[in-house]
Amino acid sequence: MTHLFYSITKHRRILNKRIGLQWLSLFRLFKYFSLTILLLPFQVIILLLCPAKALIIPFFHHKLASLILGLEIIVEGKPTKAKKTLFIANHISYFDIIVIGSLIPGRFIAKSELSKWPIFGFLSKLAKTIFIHRLSNHALKQISVIQERLNELDRLILFPEGTSSDGSRVLPFKSSLFEAPRNVGATVQPITIRYTEVNGMPVDRWQKPLLAWYGDMDLFPHLWKALSLGTIKVEIIFHEPFNTSNFKDRKELAEYCHKKIEMGAISCV
Repeated sequence: MTHLFYSITKHRRILNKRIGLQWLSLFRLFKYFSLTILLLPFQVIILLLCPAKALIIPFFHHKLASLILGLEIIVEGKPTKAKKTLFIANHISYFDIIVIGSLIPGRFIAKSELSKWPIFGFLSKLAKTIFIHRLSNHALKQISVIQERLNELDRLILFPEGTSSDGSRVLPFKSSLFEAPRNVGATVQPITIRYTEVNGMPVDRWQKPLLAWYGDMDLFPHLWKALSLGTIKVEIIFHEPFNTSNFKDRKELAEYCHKKIEMGAISCV
């Protein structure tokens, strides 16, 4: 009973502080879009004149955006320097893109629906996001696209859950795209993402819906609330990278990555 009362009290304190900082959402959005508009012409020029360097601006953008949005990023381990790499991460929030993008100059793999989103779809295209169809009848084509990009020595980032969760567990991985790194002998590195504190207070089950975007939550109302929270501590664990040659099939590879990421997520509970 005491623990329950303590959790509820903390929850109310977070909510009260969030309501009192509604101006912060507007301030952060203004700064974010000002930064984006400032860098936009440079990204367009690079895409036209030197597309091989087109990840520099998004990497720089994500680093500055993480500061603007109050994301305090704590890193354990380090990303591999191998060029032909597929990074595998759990997915909790839209903040995941900014956090991972600020640490890895790479191309995200996203569902095709994202390309049609207002504003964010356009920005994703400028950042050279690879859009894929999740339907099984498109699987062979999508695997071929990923293989081609890996053979071009691209560093790719995949959220294999196929959707975001509340962060309390790692959803089962969709294993079809794991065939791509196996076929080309690419390096794979699992990454665990976890949101641990808001304004210095540990995140418990009451606060998770304030940070995690999942289910049928509306994007913009949720984003507005999340931006008013203050400082959000995000912990990133880079697990040891490995070559895929030791795995007999894509399912075994996907299961191994899932266990690694899940162990990292559980260790903070």
